[in-house]
Amino acid sequence: MIRVRVLGVALDASGQHIVLLEPLEGEAGEGRVLPIWIGSQEATSIVIAVEGARAPRPLSHDLITTLFGALDASLERVEVTRLDSGTFYAELTLTTPSGTQVLDSRPSDAIALAVRADARILVAEEVLDEAGVPADMVDLARDEEKLDEFRKFLDTVDPEDFEG
Repeated sequence: MIRVRVLGVALDASGQHIVLLEPLEGEAGEGRVLPIWIGSQEATSIVIAVEGARAPRPLSHDLITTLFGALDASLERVEVTRLDSGTFYAELTLTTPSGTQVLDSRPSDAIALAVRADARILVAEEVLDEAGVPADMVDLARDEEKLDEFRKFLDTVDPEDFEG
């Protein structure tokens, strides 16, 4: 497993949201970014958590985080475990009074919860190998030319392109 961080949330050419995951410095896979297509509500939830903002009313991920605390459970880590026919799969690992629990999750929900809980986000190396893109394509802050190149990439790619 490769430890990653949320680089950001973007829109592809068709207006679909993408969360971008980047390996931490020194991790295998460094130099690549993993784009995962997500829904707009999950994108909003991730952006709010990354920015440290609060919604006027608790979002579903806020409620789940509160429930974890009320049940004396903590989110230890999330793992993006596999990619099958263009669909990403993830798991939540919770520490609870009755022991460790591993739950199936959509990656978007897992990431939204991990950001709130400051939990580790891990990606299976084979997932990053299969669906990762060169990081310099998304180095948005430093190079406008690279931004244009990444936009062109997003214009031509579909989630189905990652089908196994």
